[in-house]
Amino acid sequence: MSTSVSAAAQTATTTRRSTWRVVDIVVAAVLGVAVGLVFWGWNAVGGAWFSAADALTPGLGGIAVGIWLIGGLIGGLVIRKPGAALVVEVVAAIISMLIGNVWGVSTVLSGIVQGLGAELVFALFLYRRFTLPVAMLAGVGAGAAAWIFEMFYGSSPNFLKSFEFNAIYLGTLVVSGALLAGLVGWLLVRALASTGALSRFAAGREARQEV
Repeated sequence: MSTSVSAAAQTATTTRRSTWRVVDIVVAAVLGVAVGLVFWGWNAVGGAWFSAADALTPGLGGIAVGIWLIGGLIGGLVIRKPGAALVVEVVAAIISMLIGNVWGVSTVLSGIVQGLGAELVFALFLYRRFTLPVAMLAGVGAGAAAWIFEMFYGSSPNFLKSFEFNAIYLGTLVVSGALLAGLVGWLLVRALASTGALSRFAAGREARQEV
């Protein structure tokens, strides 16, 4: 009998962890819009940095990409539910596209792939670990996903370029994903949690316990 009760309680807990609340949906939308505005601003700054680094060494431009991966990290770290990383990254990509950028609909396609890259890492930890190493690993996952997408997408996919270019680009995407998306995203969520804005989320409760 006790085994059955324990199993039922465990199932209920797992379901509760996976089920989206209304507040989760609202916050995912708000975060997506906010990050989309960040993407829009980064389109000019990051785009210039990307071009300058790539002109210095082909493939080095990937070092600027991390900020465009940060939506999935923030969504996953705040909401901590299956699909959160994907939803926030995609909403942010849609906002960036609607405001206007040079990439058009490919922005959304990239957002889907990058969000899935981060989502996969959070899923590997069963949406139960949200430490800095996990955040940085999720950033690496998003960066690797971006590399795979660009390897085959578009009129001039990267598989047409040299092995050296693709190796450097992968390396810089991984570093940028870990630092600009993973580390910066984790620090931003911690800062937001410390203000009390995330009091209805585990990230906010953890911040209170550490005070």
